Amino acid sequence: MKVKICGITRPDDARQAAELGAWAIGLIFHADSPRRCEPAVAEEIAAELRRRTEIAGVFVNRPLEEVAELADRCSLSILQLHGDEGPVYCREAARRTGARVMKAVRVKDASTVRALAAWWVDLHLLDAHVDGARGGTGESFNWELAGAHSGRVPLVLSGGLTADNVGAGIAAVRPFAVDTASGTEAAPGRKSPARMTAFFRAADAASTRLETPVLGLDEPPRRGASAQAPGARP
Repeated sequence: MKVKICGITRPDDARQAAELGAWAIGLIFHADSPRRCEPAVAEEIAAELRRRTEIAGVFVNRPLEEVAELADRCSLSILQLHGDEGPVYCREAARRTGARVMKAVRVKDASTVRALAAWWVDLHLLDAHVDGARGGTGESFNWELAGAHSGRVPLVLSGGLTADNVGAGIAAVRPFAVDTASGTEAAPGRKSPARMTAFFRAADAASTRLETPVLGLDEPPRRGASAQAPGARP
């Protein structure tokens, strides 16, 4: 099972995530987040780890010019769009940056999940809906609602995942990947090595119990590789 460790703000935490086998690390560029990563730190992390793991930048309703600038500066291979960005915005973000696009929604009900069908991007992420928050709340949602997803785009499960419940989440949703921020922290923006290790072990154990493979991605090019622009579709 692929794991994304989000809310990274320190090189040491990023390094440990990569050593544990993280598929992606998430660097948050949302000013209101207690896990905001300074661009200079993000640049340092990406310079060291971009060939070992995907570097995901998390944005909330930012101008395309800003997203493109940070994608280039910080070698972002995934853009996680956690605001009200529409399908046209997502396509343009992919075109300008060459990065994959992951559109996130905060799940209120089944209609929230069904509405994702309008976003024909590389990945969909389901997070918990908490009024006034854009993620990282430590809250989960009713995983049965994930059944309303079309299944045509690989799904990332987020929202309150810890070592104690990630196995149940994987069994219920069968996602392409799982995403954790608060569930692997000692404090906001500071990871707990023990909690990260436990999370990976639990996710790995759960994935071995899946009887059939889940929908995945084609092998993505890392930034700088030549290939069809991520986000494009034939």
